[in-house]
Amino acid sequence: MIGKVKKWLGIEGVKLELVLPEETDIRDQLIKGSIRLMSMNPQTVTGIKVVLIEKYSRGRGKEKLIDEYELGHTLINRTYEVPAEEVVELDFELPFSILRSNMEEFGKRNFLFGGIAGLAKKLQGVRSEYRVEAEAEVKGVALNPFDRKQIVLKP
Repeated sequence: MIGKVKKWLGIEGVKLELVLPEETDIRDQLIKGSIRLMSMNPQTVTGIKVVLIEKYSRGRGKEKLIDEYELGHTLINRTYEVPAEEVVELDFELPFSILRSNMEEFGKRNFLFGGIAGLAKKLQGVRSEYRVEAEAEVKGVALNPFDRKQIVLKP
């Protein structure tokens, strides 16, 4: 009985780990990485969703605003058998496109405007952080395993 509950909750089931480079060039518009799946019991993974999310914050103190944007996602619609006590490693590519604010578009016009836009962003406390999230669908489990990792997108 306890074994069935553990399996349904995914307690001794599949563990998911993202393996990513520490930084990626933003001009490539592609993140290459891999996913490691491990389990204490044999399990079946029916699909994996990988998403890149930007956390865009601006303002300071009580005036601070934070938004999150999905910049890209990929679905791996394949079935994988994860044997007990073995590691299954899957490679993936995550294409993305960057959303630019009006201030960033203004700054791209020429060198002088770029400096003005950079100063304005600094004064307003504008900052973007990026993370990759992955979630696997496991057959017969209520709580799907997931992982998230921060990544640096360098210009």
